Amino acid sequence: MKHRIYIFVVEDEPEVLDAIVRDLEEFEDSFFIEMADSAEEARELISAITDDGHEIGLILCDHVLPGENGVELLVEMQHNPSTERTRKVLITGQAGLDETVRAVNEANLSHYIAKPWEKAELVGTARKLLTDYVLEQTENPMEFMSVLDGERIADFIRKGKSITDN
Repeated sequence: MKHRIYIFVVEDEPEVLDAIVRDLEEFEDSFFIEMADSAEEARELISAITDDGHEIGLILCDHVLPGENGVELLVEMQHNPSTERTRKVLITGQAGLDETVRAVNEANLSHYIAKPWEKAELVGTARKLLTDYVLEQTENPMEFMSVLDGERIADFIRKGKSITDN
């Protein structure tokens, strides 16, 4: 089975979840998009993905979820060796300053997007963070040039970071 990189979206409101996934559809040819509506379900799916030898390159997580909040999940992911390198985005309209600071300090939060979001901001943030992830974590970033920041990937390769270097 081919190694896969996932985009993971955790959101409990179905219409918001659908909107996020719809906004990210241009990435579907290169990345699998997985969804969960609670931290508990997310945890199970994250384990299944990583246990199968795949990676989560990007997670977009709401703060207010049934049961546990999204910041707790992101902090937990940061302490898990299989997801610590995942780029983490808090996408919410309800996280207070204390929780946001905790996400930055303890979950290595990559970005914060306030609801309602603009599609261009969401797509641009996903493209930048996935490009960062691919450049740092994959052996062949060229396969992602058409969907990610091709100029950055080409520049990375031109500067001597050969796709065959380890």
